[in-house]
Amino acid sequence: MEESGGEDSVPPALDKSRVLSVRPLRCLVPIFASTPNFPSYFHPQAAAPIVCNPPTTPFPAGFSPFYPLCVSPNSQNMQIPPQPPPPFGFGGSATIPSPVPFNVLRAEANGDAGPSRRSSRGLQPLQSEEDGSSDGIHVTDAEDSTRGTTAQKRRWAGSSQDMNVPTSDVETDALVENILESFNLMKFDTFRRADGDKESVQYILLIYDLLRRKISQIEDSKESTPGVTRRPDLRAGTILMNKGIRTNIRKRIGTVPGVEVGDIFFFRMEMCLIGLHAPSMAGIDYMGLKVSQDEEPVAVSIVSSGGYEDDSEDGNVLIYSGQGGHAYKRGLETTDQKLERGNLALEKSLHRGNEVRVIRGVKDIANLTGKIYVYDGLYKIRESWVEKGKSGSNVFKYKLVRISGQLEAFTVWKSVQQWKDGSAARVGLIKSDLSSGAENIPVSLVNDVDDEKGPADFTYYPTLKYLKPVNLTEPSTGCSCQGGCLSSNSNCPCIQRNGGYLPYTANGVLISQKALIHECGSSCKCPQNCKNRASQGGLKVRLEVFKTKDKGWGLRSWDPIRSGAFICEYAGEVIDISMAEELRVENDSAHVFYASSTNQPGQFMPGVSIESQKNPFPLIISATDSGNVARFMNHSCSPNVVWQPVLRENSKECDLHIVFYAVRHIPPMTELTYGYGIVPSDKAHQRKKKCLCGSVKCSGYFY
Repeated sequence: MEESGGEDSVPPALDKSRVLSVRPLRCLVPIFASTPNFPSYFHPQAAAPIVCNPPTTPFPAGFSPFYPLCVSPNSQNMQIPPQPPPPFGFGGSATIPSPVPFNVLRAEANGDAGPSRRSSRGLQPLQSEEDGSSDGIHVTDAEDSTRGTTAQKRRWAGSSQDMNVPTSDVETDALVENILESFNLMKFDTFRRADGDKESVQYILLIYDLLRRKISQIEDSKESTPGVTRRPDLRAGTILMNKGIRTNIRKRIGTVPGVEVGDIFFFRMEMCLIGLHAPSMAGIDYMGLKVSQDEEPVAVSIVSSGGYEDDSEDGNVLIYSGQGGHAYKRGLETTDQKLERGNLALEKSLHRGNEVRVIRGVKDIANLTGKIYVYDGLYKIRESWVEKGKSGSNVFKYKLVRISGQLEAFTVWKSVQQWKDGSAARVGLIKSDLSSGAENIPVSLVNDVDDEKGPADFTYYPTLKYLKPVNLTEPSTGCSCQGGCLSSNSNCPCIQRNGGYLPYTANGVLISQKALIHECGSSCKCPQNCKNRASQGGLKVRLEVFKTKDKGWGLRSWDPIRSGAFICEYAGEVIDISMAEELRVENDSAHVFYASSTNQPGQFMPGVSIESQKNPFPLIISATDSGNVARFMNHSCSPNVVWQPVLRENSKECDLHIVFYAVRHIPPMTELTYGYGIVPSDKAHQRKKKCLCGSVKCSGYFY
């Protein structure tokens, strides 16, 4: 093994009288023995075609051998050594995912572990990731809001923990164990790991997102380290991969069980965990198919993230550029792309005519440096050619055409963009702004089903109205954080009330559901853009009230909504229980919200009881005569939205609100729903209504 930087390798016979220059493991570059007659492609699920030289000296005390250093030098097939049974209920004979492969360490050694704006298809050092041959965890080019330029490529915080290097981060380790124990992972048997379904896919994504947000919360509470880029998305994915907590691990051509056309992802690691696209960095994923006595590669999925000269103006046609040919460092000449690895797989798929999954990357409007990945369904490659790229080098081009009869996905995004810029009219538009300027973002009113012109006898009101003041049972003191509350400020009273952490990530995403969240309010000195005011300031996504086919009016968003993101609060008049009963008797369709403990769902952490902290009082809100968009959200037995009590600090009186957050990522034009729950009344059984949510878990009725 050689140290990076071109220094001489350590001789077998060590002179202990000399002082050696010792570097961390991540700075070492492995040496791969050459393999004669190695083809330009190999089966991506087979053993890696490399031979690693084992260490010539014993491992130091406290360190254990790690794969692949524990493999004998005579082993040419690189078989994974025997593993203990997988934890957390993943039993059976399925192969346990191997630890992070060596090309990750190589990327770390070359300083390429940080995020980059460069397309993943052009990064040369990660050879096996480029050809889609590894299921290992690798740094992506556009996974999170921490994306930066080449000059910002730095190690992400906590990388040693995820590279099987001993760590003293007891807090994070305990967090991981507590979260994983909270979920019922026994249901994920060998079969569901190999072939998932919708429930298992959503469950894995829920675990990943909760773990990622919790890690982000812990890291935000610590002082930042100069030169270190925090990547909780990669860290969470690595942990789950190494523990075998994933699904659809068997590569396949065509659809992936449990993944639907139009599904969106904010992190490429999410696609790895559910088997939609295995490499977390490469744009082309492929597998080997047996042809006579030989194997040939065929493409199974591609990611068009905008880094190459792809043409996606037509929503059903994609002109996709091949991989390779880009210089790793700026200023170096580019080279012609070669017909190997992913390019060869695409060419073989053209002749075989197999289906290829297409994931399109689009800009995240809430994060100018981020991307959202949209699964656009199955395509077929119709033709290929070579042309001169902008750099002057030869580039492979592939024309993919979308198979007809699938649900619309990317074309929906294009339609929404046309509505926004005014280049196309919204069909069925009744009113461009239902709020009449009361919201900072207009709320459209649309009906393309029948002739109804809108909800009757309704006045739009954007917030909560207390008909009479509610005195606080305990005195409240706001914070004095002049520049905004910081997670690392343990003296902030608002942070202390939230258990020592801010309840939101830096970009305003709710960490996890709680019985009560304390936000900064009128008695605090922090500015309105404080991180602890995420639910304040009005709407942040473009919402639309629309007429459904069988459930009256509903609510959906033109914009994609990230899991845990704020959507809106429930506006209306705060009333008491007697007034609520009168309304329900007089008007069976009255909009009354009961924020009681009997219908508090634990959507973010299934199996975990909400903390025992109680609301200041049982909040009941009537939006029958006046309210906002929240009154139009329909019930579902499998909701994508959850409500959360939020108390805003006010030294004079109680300022309690009901706020809605996304349970999972929600694509544009998807109806927003939440669970109505149980009315706290002895006569609740008399008010059962037939449920039309269409969920496989539908109970048949709601209250």
